[in-house]
Amino acid sequence: MEQIKPYKPKHKIRIVTAASLFDGHDAAINIMRRIIQATGVEVIHLGHDRSVAEVVDCAIQEDANAIAMTSYQGGHNEYFRYMFDLLKERGAGHIKIFGGGGGVILPEEIKELMDYGIERIYSPDDGREMGLQGMINDLVERCDTAVPDLEFPKGKSLENELEKKHPNTLARLISLAENRHEEFEKFLPIVEKEQGSVPVLGITGTGGAGKSSLVDELVRRFLIDFPDKNIGIISVDPSKRKTGGALLGDRIRMNAINNERVYMRSLATRQSNLALSKYVSEAVQVLKAAKYDLIILETSGIGQSDTEILEHSDVSLYVMTPEFGAATQLEKIDMLDFADIVAINKFDKRGALDAIRDVKKQYARNHGLWHTSEDELPIFGTIASQFNDPGMNSLYKMVMDILVEKANSTLNSTIEVTQEMAEKIYVIPPARTRYLSEIAESNRGYDAKAKEESKIAQKLYGVFLTVASILEMDQEKAEELFLDKSGLNEEEIESHIKNKESKELVNLLIKEFDRIKMHLNPHHWEAILKWKEKVNRYKAEIYSFKVRDKEVKIKTHTESLSHSQIPKVALPKYKAWGDILQWILQENVPGEFPYTSGLYPFKREGEDPTRMFAGEGGPERTNRRFHYVSMDMPAKRLSTAFDSVTLYGNDPDHRPDIYGKIGNAGVSICCLDDAKKLYSGFDLSSPMTSVSMTINGPAPMLLAFFMNAAIDQNCEKYIKENDLEKEVERKIKTIFKDKGIARPDYYGELPEGNDGLGLMLLGVTGDQVLPESVYEEIRVKTLNQVRGTVQADILKEDQAQNTCIFSTEFALRLMGDVQEYFIEQQVRNFYSVSISGYHIAEAGANPITQLAFTLSNGFTYVEYYLSRGMDINKFGPNLSFFFSNGVDPEYAVIGRVARRIWSKALKEKYGANPRAQMLKYHIQTSGRSLHAQEIDFNDIRTTLQALYAIYDNCNSLHTNAYDEAITTPTEESVRRAMAIQLIINKELGLAKNENPIQGSFIIEELTDLVEEAVLMEFDRITERGGVLGAMETMYQRSKIQEESLHYETLKHSGEYPIIGVNTFLSSKGSPTILPAEVIRATETEKENQIKTLQNLHKREASEAEKQLSELQEVAIKNENIFEKLMEASKYCSLGQITEALFQVGGQYRRNM
Repeated sequence: MEQIKPYKPKHKIRIVTAASLFDGHDAAINIMRRIIQATGVEVIHLGHDRSVAEVVDCAIQEDANAIAMTSYQGGHNEYFRYMFDLLKERGAGHIKIFGGGGGVILPEEIKELMDYGIERIYSPDDGREMGLQGMINDLVERCDTAVPDLEFPKGKSLENELEKKHPNTLARLISLAENRHEEFEKFLPIVEKEQGSVPVLGITGTGGAGKSSLVDELVRRFLIDFPDKNIGIISVDPSKRKTGGALLGDRIRMNAINNERVYMRSLATRQSNLALSKYVSEAVQVLKAAKYDLIILETSGIGQSDTEILEHSDVSLYVMTPEFGAATQLEKIDMLDFADIVAINKFDKRGALDAIRDVKKQYARNHGLWHTSEDELPIFGTIASQFNDPGMNSLYKMVMDILVEKANSTLNSTIEVTQEMAEKIYVIPPARTRYLSEIAESNRGYDAKAKEESKIAQKLYGVFLTVASILEMDQEKAEELFLDKSGLNEEEIESHIKNKESKELVNLLIKEFDRIKMHLNPHHWEAILKWKEKVNRYKAEIYSFKVRDKEVKIKTHTESLSHSQIPKVALPKYKAWGDILQWILQENVPGEFPYTSGLYPFKREGEDPTRMFAGEGGPERTNRRFHYVSMDMPAKRLSTAFDSVTLYGNDPDHRPDIYGKIGNAGVSICCLDDAKKLYSGFDLSSPMTSVSMTINGPAPMLLAFFMNAAIDQNCEKYIKENDLEKEVERKIKTIFKDKGIARPDYYGELPEGNDGLGLMLLGVTGDQVLPESVYEEIRVKTLNQVRGTVQADILKEDQAQNTCIFSTEFALRLMGDVQEYFIEQQVRNFYSVSISGYHIAEAGANPITQLAFTLSNGFTYVEYYLSRGMDINKFGPNLSFFFSNGVDPEYAVIGRVARRIWSKALKEKYGANPRAQMLKYHIQTSGRSLHAQEIDFNDIRTTLQALYAIYDNCNSLHTNAYDEAITTPTEESVRRAMAIQLIINKELGLAKNENPIQGSFIIEELTDLVEEAVLMEFDRITERGGVLGAMETMYQRSKIQEESLHYETLKHSGEYPIIGVNTFLSSKGSPTILPAEVIRATETEKENQIKTLQNLHKREASEAEKQLSELQEVAIKNENIFEKLMEASKYCSLGQITEALFQVGGQYRRNM
């Protein structure tokens, strides 16, 4: 295929790029913005999860030619239409809108959106026909127009527009200055006449010093400090000399600028080797004419000798990091001669204290401040990435004070600061950053020891066989007669010696045996002695063992149609002690360390590892689906998918960019009543019910909803058991009568199998209708009983999936608070986190990387919880894992390798007990291997992946539906997906054996290979400062993207054959299949959700305000947030809680 050359634009083009609201799929838009930039365009990149208002505000302030969006999470029809309407309403209808969303946006929807006025929506077919560069060329060419004239509404003048700080006018004036300067000069007299006395803060520094985050933190404090003041920001980034394109990337790091009192404009330098645009002076003039109260001018990254910023600012702030090299390098930095203030950002880096000392000395020398105390120098250590950093507080106060002093500013700050220095709130203590390499060393040490012990055992075996041979006895009988705890039974041997010569030789051999045995671990000798007993236990008809002090009896064999006795667990027929010991130490039977072949001696009968996955529309629709998919199944294992509004911690709303996503691609849950309806008719305290919730950012809130729903179910059971229905009904009626609001209801008919359990207390909680002591007893009992999992894996979100909503440190604190609460309340059967590799694999990682990153995240949680003083034996059992299963060879062993690495580390490195050593995991067949071509073939891939998982003894399994590549699964496709598991478990003969892959040469080879590959990855992560250090440099993201690109390249070229996709095509060429119908939430469901929310807000208005205030107080005092959430979640909606926690914990800061 001929390579398409980039289009060469005739004008300077500016394009805003982003992914839509509640959409974390940023890989595609990242690729697009790179190609757009390389085609000579100035790109203002906003990243993922952007509302229409944010994008439109940005496009207007930046005077963009166009907006380019991706939308992979549904709601695109409303989103793009709303964007078009809002641009028109805001007087910016000339800004073109482009979009794409793979197969999510259907052909007829593309046509409707383009008919509505969207410039172009690109489809997968466009991509195939035009290629990426071809699509971008089309987009850029459509935008290649000159900057329009500056026009005013009828009866308005430039003076009026400047006075109102009208963003369209300000933006166009700056664009005219940049592109049509002679046109700008016509307005210059008015701009100059309107100049106010506005202070300008110039911020400059080296590239990568974190200037954008620092500016954002200054802006956040300014808006709090001065509630009635406005701030303007001009941010400059370098242009590429080769293409003329530029990445204007400061906005992506900023959260505080999304405020009507902030105007921000990004400029490209449009010249090489300079830190400022030629037109900065004009841009500053425009903002002064609009009488902003403060202007911040931020330069692009500079070298040692750049001081341009001084010409344009009243006060200058130089931002650097501790990593400047030797102290002599400071003598070369010109800005240390001129800067009014210096910030040493990223103060958590090694050597920060030495760095600030050296900078203070150099600054004092440069400014001749020989007699000034170091503490009085305007030099601050800051960690701008850390929420409410004391160093940032001190820096902000100094900036405002110097602006008053030097620029005659009237901005007298009232913010109070402490004398604390910036100090990193460490998730992992610095002394523990080598934890992954320590684990790798410990595990390798175990393996080396196992090998050495096996060699010793093999030598003993050789000596023993010689003795048996001399005494003319077979091995089995000799073992029975001659072996005991101490070694060889000399008396018994002597009684079998027939002549003197033999006696002398045997005595020598016994001495040699004793000498060798001294080097063998006594436990290992005991294991050898008990081997035959172990074999016989599995040969016996019944095998009995204990689970939590309860004896369990299991039949050891099943009978085939041919009357063959098929063992559930097959043991090796090894005779040699070295082989036996090596097998015990590295493999062993299911249920015994190192748990390579499984966690429990036998699989639980009557409970196949099948999970029932659902999530669509409102809670009622998903409840009906749950009852449908679990019908006639003894165990109810419900997996819940949430809509993107819920995933990002928001409430349903009529606002179009939210409205379109309510109940699409997941269930809408915004309050406790929704959770009650969602799981109604399922006994959440039954040992046969377990619930999995696929939620991360707002996981603690959804978990609190779930726990309270379970508690209220048991309150309902208590009410019925004690004939209290009438009394409780009176109380409930009184509550609603007093509030003047109708009681919430389950919308529609209850499905078959739903007995209404959980619906009696809609709108109230058990503590409102039962005595306090009764409620408390029920609460404690329920928390001990509930079974399930909440995903809540925030590290994986940052690395792969992008549904982080809080700052990383705060999100981890919430996870720790949940786990602490679980320990205190003895929540033993519910997993506080599902450490997930699935999404890492779906983002493109290969199986080894998926496993290594997932386990490394798991060990990071272990280290964090230990640093908080938790007992590993108490939190270890609450950790679970979640993997993806593809068709690569490594997937055949992903579970056994995970179990082996985890158990060795927990036992050998952390000294954990057996229960904590067990790695429990859920596995899901690969979504990435579902293709939109020849979709019937997807079930074949899924079957093979399910076979891998079942043979590897997974704890639970979800099989994807074949049509998920093109639509939300139908009831028919879900039934087929479940049948895959059932056929393997019920019909496939070999699956009657529970360790079928054990003993295979290739499986053993693969296990060792993957295990070592994972340990090597641990070492690579350690080199980057552990998991959190590697995340800072985006190591995990980069590696995932590289591996994704490798797969896509081989798939595209055909080197990696995929049947029905790039080879073995049908006579029609195996085209992409379009869905016959798309399942989406109905208007009625959306309205019901908004009505539920509005009723809650009205019903609990005063109590919610009190609860939210108390919740924030708990967070500020560093008390357990989840404990308070359990109470607040009874009265507050999801969005209310999210907003309240943003104010005390900080929002997630996006990365490029």
